[in-house]
Amino acid sequence: MHFNELNLSQELIMAVNDLGYEEMTEIQSKSIPLLLEGADVIGRSNTGTGKTAAFGIPAVESIESDMSRFLQVLILCPTRELAMQACDELKKFAKYKKWVKPVAVYGGASMEKQIYALKRGGNIVVGTPGRVMDHIRRRTLKLDNIKTVILDEADEMLNMGFREDIESILNDIPHEHQTVLFSATMPPEIMNITKKYQNDPVVIKIAAKYKTVDLIQQFCFEVAMGRKTDALKLLLAAYQPKSSMVFCNTKKMVDELTEALLGGGFKAVGLHGDMKQSQRTQVMNSFKSGAVSILVATDVAARGIDVNGIDAVFNYDIPQDNEYYIHRIGRTGRAGHTGVAYTLVSDRRQLNELKDISRYTKAEITQMELPEKDDIIDIRLQSIKTDITELLSENISESAYELVENLENSGISPKQIAAALINKQLKELMDSLPEFDIPKPIRRGKNKPAVNTVKVDISIGRNQRIAPNFILGALVDATGMSGREFGKIDIFDKHTTVEVPESESDYVIDAMNFIKINGHQVEVKLYEGKGKSTERRFDRDKNDNRRKRFDKFKSAGRKRPETHPERKRHTKKRH
Repeated sequence: MHFNELNLSQELIMAVNDLGYEEMTEIQSKSIPLLLEGADVIGRSNTGTGKTAAFGIPAVESIESDMSRFLQVLILCPTRELAMQACDELKKFAKYKKWVKPVAVYGGASMEKQIYALKRGGNIVVGTPGRVMDHIRRRTLKLDNIKTVILDEADEMLNMGFREDIESILNDIPHEHQTVLFSATMPPEIMNITKKYQNDPVVIKIAAKYKTVDLIQQFCFEVAMGRKTDALKLLLAAYQPKSSMVFCNTKKMVDELTEALLGGGFKAVGLHGDMKQSQRTQVMNSFKSGAVSILVATDVAARGIDVNGIDAVFNYDIPQDNEYYIHRIGRTGRAGHTGVAYTLVSDRRQLNELKDISRYTKAEITQMELPEKDDIIDIRLQSIKTDITELLSENISESAYELVENLENSGISPKQIAAALINKQLKELMDSLPEFDIPKPIRRGKNKPAVNTVKVDISIGRNQRIAPNFILGALVDATGMSGREFGKIDIFDKHTTVEVPESESDYVIDAMNFIKINGHQVEVKLYEGKGKSTERRFDRDKNDNRRKRFDKFKSAGRKRPETHPERKRHTKKRH
């Protein structure tokens, strides 16, 4: 089914066409018509199936221009990243509907800027439950005219302890409304919410589809935050692909990364949608001819590109759709040749996204350590050795022999000549590498964090049925920090202590004070306790064995770092 077969406004059809959408995915074709009719829907679908468009297109279409001053659609997401991503997609759908104004609200960002955006007429709000609750309490977000509530990734939101917030929000809506819920799984908690807040919901189930990409070896590298560019330089220097493509999710990142690679001595060009056709043609000609070896591109810009002989694909950013991953790595390994795909990840969410991709493609993605400089030199020496062996099988000109003889006559041995040429290549290599080593991500468990930490005390504990993922989810939502920035969590009967970076302790305390965790308001202060507590303790480290591991990423002899589950929640509707 195609989008132009739907009863959509001309403005929305134009926006969809601009995005290159033609045929709908299964979740879209089954849910969009129902949502346009105002039905309550439960969509059981994994990431990468087109869920955002499935609920985003009806949401944008439902905004009435004569009511544009009022909030009409509320979308709850488990994390700030998802909220930002969904909001960006909605803005694309609303390109020609100038009265539709999506606004993202989430923890760890300026409250004042969000309030300003809401006052300017935000009529679709996409946010995390904690920050949405903050705005409701401040009366900067009013629910009086809500027509639709959408809970994206509801199972994740519940797993992170957001049920109280979700139900509080739904209970505050003063009238009947459409409630839409998307979730990868349907645990009992989800079913309880649907029974309580939805009216005769239509259940849509999308069967998982597995795809295999043959002849392509797939690897991932865990990189410290902010060091992906340096990691990419190391990989390019180590493996020396003759032709490679690097994928980014935004045009800005394409420009920045291309400039960084050029500054590092790499032959790279960028390609994205803002470029004129003449520029695109010039870029592609230089890449196809081999004048440059690295093409940095967005998914949209790379559509329709057919280049043979690409040795490697690098995912600088995790693709926003599972199908994009398949299309990306499919640029290599063509015509029966083997290929290699490398993906850079820097936090737990990205690891989880890659886990979904691994399951979706039914392919193993092997985790590897980034090469050290000594490793890169060894790899380059082996490459030079191979090149020399191949060159010796070719006809060598008399001029070359004459030059060597002349150098010998001047007292320079063939050994010195060869060493000098090899050393020149190694020097060029070392000059192109980052000037500092890539720091390893902070490890948890037995290894101490690589930063100074202090403990904060949170006034909630086992007596309130608190689990570590609730605490960690609240920290991430309130502060906007990565879960990997927090250390050990000890849960006692009446309170909980958490290791936080010393430099961020004041900010964490300010951000966390008087928020609610699992429905209980908490106070947070610097922990001043000494010695061992006699209270029962729930040690997050000991609880780690309960967590599901990313089997695809286990590598021999290396223990995976702990990562916290970033909160995800889904909501439903009240009538």
